[in-house]
Amino acid sequence: MTDHKLTDRRTLLKFAGLGMGAAAVPGTLGAQQTDPVAQTGANPAPPPGGHAGHAMAGHTPAPATDSAPAGYMFFDTEEAAFVEAFVDTLIPADELSAKGSELGVATFIDRQLYSAWGQGRTMYLQGPFVEGTPEQGYQSALTPADIVRLGIAEANAVVRKTYADNSFDTVTDAERVAIVTALEADKIALEVVPTPVFFRMLFQLAMDGFFADPLYGGNKGKASWKLLGYPGVGEMYSDKIAEWRNKPFRVEEPMSIQDFG
Repeated sequence: MTDHKLTDRRTLLKFAGLGMGAAAVPGTLGAQQTDPVAQTGANPAPPPGGHAGHAMAGHTPAPATDSAPAGYMFFDTEEAAFVEAFVDTLIPADELSAKGSELGVATFIDRQLYSAWGQGRTMYLQGPFVEGTPEQGYQSALTPADIVRLGIAEANAVVRKTYADNSFDTVTDAERVAIVTALEADKIALEVVPTPVFFRMLFQLAMDGFFADPLYGGNKGKASWKLLGYPGVGEMYSDKIAEWRNKPFRVEEPMSIQDFG
């Protein structure tokens, strides 16, 4: 594991204190858009060698079609299995909550990647792409949907070579933890999507799905909010913020956007 661990529930809860208020309110994070983009076509094939977005202009990801498992709009069967296993590794069932897939975290990710945000409709994706400073972030033509789809395919290919043709969702729990830890530490080399870009994208989406308003498909039963005593969106209004400043959250029944309908 790296010094800055991401792959454990304690770290997820630390992030909650920093970002949950934003995650609860639509439009404050990159994801959490629910407007789907109508698309057609088959799943994209990985582009020939080389790094990512540096040669991907014009590439258009497609949602899962005939192989889509029930309930998913973007993922095909293999992608859904990978993401469910990923979120269940980050958020296992225990005395604190149900596992991530049962809380709708994978569904949240699916909806985000199918949305205009996932398809990069509001992103600048035109080249040329050159290596920038760390502060400038990853320069690429890849949309969030591209990054996750291609990253899953590549990661599963590496897992199959390493674990006797098992995919990420069929290895043991201990092996999945080891794989996620290696992805986080950039110790698994992906050829098309840089490993840190893929891991951080999928991890951020999982975190958003765990802590965001249930309106977006995750955080079923407001599980993470109840875990923290987080009051929900009603207390995020400007006239309420002062009341909660420097005070621990203590609400047993938080309020979702849906509760105000």
